[in-house]
Parts: sequence; structure tokens; C-alpha cells
Amino acid sequence: MPNTSAPLTSRLAVCSWSLQPTDPPDLIAKLQATGVRRVQLALDPLREAPAVWGPTTNLFQQVGITIVSGMFGCVGEDYSTLDTIRVTGGIAPDATWEQNRKNIQATVALAQSLGLKLVTFHAGFLPHDERDPNFAKLKHRLSEVAELFGTRGIALGLETGQETAPVLVEFLQKLNRPNVGVNFDPANMLLYDKGNPIEALRTLGPWIRQVHLKDARRTIGPGPWGEEVAAGTGEVDWPAFFATLQQVGFKGDLCIEREAGTQRVADIGTARAMVETIPS
Repeated sequence: MPNTSAPLTSRLAVCSWSLQPTDPPDLIAKLQATGVRRVQLALDPLREAPAVWGPTTNLFQQVGITIVSGMFGCVGEDYSTLDTIRVTGGIAPDATWEQNRKNIQATVALAQSLGLKLVTFHAGFLPHDERDPNFAKLKHRLSEVAELFGTRGIALGLETGQETAPVLVEFLQKLNRPNVGVNFDPANMLLYDKGNPIEALRTLGPWIRQVHLKDARRTIGPGPWGEEVAAGTGEVDWPAFFATLQQVGFKGDLCIEREAGTQRVADIGTARAMVETIPS
């Protein structure tokens, strides 16, 4: 049978936060410099600074840029080390939950106004043991968040990496929310040292709603982060990655993400060029 999936390059998008934009015109200029006209949009700037970011969608329409999905962060997150993000990440900490809940409620309304069908975020470290008291707490909070988005017809994608793929699958099965899936990031599996990205992709295949194209070198110990690098220069086996994506039947968006370095536009161009070498 012929391959009916869209060419890989036509499925590319850029994560807006990778470009560190100061305002919508700056974001547009940097997107145009990458040659990619599709974007996963960080929603926090629009929620926090509507006077600056309110015109985003109108400006996008004028230049033909498409928003494929949204993303939001949680307050109080500290990514300094693996230990600090374990304590502060996502919706798990009690100290920031009420503010995060309020922010998420506003984000849901914003996502609906933008016509989004998918929003992604880091939920925090998921407990491995159902007997852990934090398991029930996080399951309850994530159910609440899923309900908020689900009632507006919006899916949630949980970022991968903070737990192994089997642990994440088990949690998703017990959560049992049909609008909750996975935003798969192969580099995060290396940065957090949570397994082989290709094996994780096979395990999580049925749950994948979106993919981040990001590369890294694995952490060398239990404390420090691994090193994020430009796509195609790290330890992700990209030919095997894209072959496995095809095997698991994923035909959705491929969002280039770059969260380190000082030449983001050039590095995103490198990622795009890498994808162009992969057979569709």
C-alpha cells in the first residue's frame, strides 16, 4: 500500500519558547528565519501579558503562520538540577497548586479562544508506587486538569522524561482519561536518564499526541543534567526514531525544540535539515 502520511517536513513546527521572543513581531521574524511556518505556542506570555501578546493570532494570520498546539508551564519550577525539579515540578507541589490551578483555568479559556485541540505541559514526577500518598494526590489533580480541558474539547499531552515509559503508561492507564496522552521528547529520556528513547517510543506509541524533536547526551550520574545539543549532534538515533514513529502509526506534528545554546535559529535550521535527510 502507498504511504499516505504527510511528508515529514510538512509536519514540522517550532516551539515558540525556543526562540526566546520578546513580542509577536520578534517571534514572527525568528520563525520566518527558520523557514518553518508552523508553531507550538507558549500560552503563558499571552495569559500574563495580553497587552503585548494579544495581537499574536491576527499577526500570524497576516503572514500565514499556523498554531498547531499550545504549551503552559507551572509556577515555582526550578530546573537548576534534577533534584530541584523533582521537588518543584508541575502540579505536584502543594505550595503552588492553588496558583497553578487558577492559571490553568485561565489557560483553558485562552486555548479554547485560539481554537487549539492540544496543549502540553510537565505534570511533575509521577510516583512509581500506587501506595505512595502522592500517587492519589497527583492522580486527582491531573484528573481535574484533564476535565477542565476535556470539557472544551482539548487534549492534554504530558511531557515525557521525568519517569520511565512503563511507569508513565501505568499511570495513564490508571488515570483513564481519554483526552490525556503524551508529548514524546526523546532528548528528555536522556536528560533525565529514564531509558532508551527508541524503546520508550515503542512503549508509549499508542499514547503519543505530539512529538518534540530535541537531542541530548545522557546524564553521566544521578545528580547533574545531561547536555542538550542541536538535533542530529547528540545520542538520539534519528533514523531509528523516525522509523519507529512510522511503525507505531504516529502521523502528527513534529515540533522542533531547542532550550540551550545561543544560536537557536541556526540550531532549529540544523534540525530541519536533519529531518530533510530522513525518507518520508
